Amino acid sequence: METSLKDKLNNDLKQAMKSGETTKRNVIRLVLAAVNNAETAKKVKLTSDKAMLDAFEKEIPEKQKIITDEISRKSQLTDEEVIGIIQKEFRQRQESITAFKQGNRPDLAVIEEAEMAILKNYLPQQASRDEILVAAKRIIAETGARGPADKGKVMPKLIAEFKGKADGRDINAVVSELLK
Repeated sequence: METSLKDKLNNDLKQAMKSGETTKRNVIRLVLAAVNNAETAKKVKLTSDKAMLDAFEKEIPEKQKIITDEISRKSQLTDEEVIGIIQKEFRQRQESITAFKQGNRPDLAVIEEAEMAILKNYLPQQASRDEILVAAKRIIAETGARGPADKGKVMPKLIAEFKGKADGRDINAVVSELLK
């Protein structure tokens, strides 16, 4: 059975702690904290669902156990959702590097770059501009998009196709260029 990305992060955290890799340990801890926060938010949302509450109010122990187990199962993030969190952390570091360089703080930019390198190991291989361009041309042809007004027909399909593999800004730039 293939391990989930969250399991891989937990295993890598243990390994980083054993080997004394403080930067890696700190970055993974931040990611896992964000994952746990997202799972808690998901669990709260599921628990507040009217149907779930009705079953709890009936105080039937068998149903409570089933519902509690179901909430726990459904609140676990998928690998795609974990990748989304890692991408967010990655983008935050990119923005920090830009700000630190503008603020003449190369020492802090170096730290952020090291953290980005660690995060990059958990992200899928990123699509090249050429791959995005080929897919965008195909989807533009399929949808019959003609100009900027048709961008809404193309973007959702491309974003779904490249989810986790390309930044939305890069996709938007290619589509905007093609639909001038």
